[in-house]
Amino acid sequence: MLASRLLQRALTPMVTTGALVVIAADGERLEFGDGAEPRATARFHDAAAQWAVLLDPDLKTGEMFTDGRLTIEQGTVYDFLALVLQNSLDAEDPWFIKLLDRWRMGLSRWRQRNLAGRSRRNVAHHYDLGDDLYALFLDPDWQYSCAYFEHPGQSLADAQLAKKRHVAAKLALRPGDRVLDIGCGWGGMACYLAETAQAGEVVGVTLSEEQIAAARERTAARGLDGRVSFQLQDYRAVQGRFDRIVSVGMFEHVGLAFYETFFKTCRRLLADDGVMLLHTIGTSDEPCLTNPWVTKHIFPGGHLPSLSDIVSAVERNGLTITDVEVLRLHYADTLRAWREAFMARRAQASALFDERFCRMWEFYLALSEAAFRHQDIVVFQLQIARRPTAAPLTRDYIAAAEAELREREGAAGEISPRAATA
Repeated sequence: MLASRLLQRALTPMVTTGALVVIAADGERLEFGDGAEPRATARFHDAAAQWAVLLDPDLKTGEMFTDGRLTIEQGTVYDFLALVLQNSLDAEDPWFIKLLDRWRMGLSRWRQRNLAGRSRRNVAHHYDLGDDLYALFLDPDWQYSCAYFEHPGQSLADAQLAKKRHVAAKLALRPGDRVLDIGCGWGGMACYLAETAQAGEVVGVTLSEEQIAAARERTAARGLDGRVSFQLQDYRAVQGRFDRIVSVGMFEHVGLAFYETFFKTCRRLLADDGVMLLHTIGTSDEPCLTNPWVTKHIFPGGHLPSLSDIVSAVERNGLTITDVEVLRLHYADTLRAWREAFMARRAQASALFDERFCRMWEFYLALSEAAFRHQDIVVFQLQIARRPTAAPLTRDYIAAAEAELREREGAAGEISPRAATA
């Protein structure tokens, strides 16, 4: 079978470690690697699925798995993806894949024309699937972004609390500071900044109707009305001035074509002596194409920036980068916790949606974890200011602020959105 011969030719030089077995649609068994761990066996159920993955692996592997036309018979889909991705670091793509990637790169700016209306539709596609879904795998505070693991074996809940503490410390908050939270999610960061970090006022903005409803109920339950408020609003429409701006896990949805607009808006909103903390997924490689399966099925309009994408846009808009930190495997461990929790409650997810949805989300969580663990996907935390003197001149203040925040946390307590609405 021609497709099997081409698959053999493509995978033999690429998969050199581990043991990958591919059972072709005609039953032929193809073996790759050195036979060591990790191990995975994948089966194609029809010839068209095999050709699709061969010709467009980045898009079609996830689609064929979601449709049940590619199944994993030994190991899990994570084992399969981790084996392939860890072997692909030094492999060179064939000419037609390079051509396909260049074509997609050319279309990416058009596909990321994230004006206000499209941005709201993109957000609804993922974040308005229903809080019952996110309750299956998130931590009690519903932090849907990279946790900060301070030591091996730390629980997800503690690592997410550490993330909030780390972000708050880098903001160098002063008593009475007015804070803007761009992409506030279910409100956990905003509540932490008001309640534990003692900000004067926190305004959160989101485009998710599901998230904002839970965030407002949480604020009322914690007695934070008047200090924390949430608006269903695009970041470009925000008015006023803020001493501090924080954005965690939102910049990935801005779109490369709107980086100038984003930072121009932040400069307009930030006080002259203000400080901003941007926390975003990105790539440690040169600017490149974001996975097409993810942008088609999971995060439409999304883009993972390189550091150079961000820095050049910051520089052109009169802002100064005052600190950069790269979180490497923290998101891999976060995604492992999410994936394990989701799989443990898969039957509940199937009852909410269906098996096809569950396969799609299993693939999304597994692919994301494998990419963070084995490829060049990281998290950037950038501290940004209008003036170079706005932030402390050494990093000692971060540890000192974290120690003080840790002492306050016990008194503040934590209430989940689910608890707030029960």
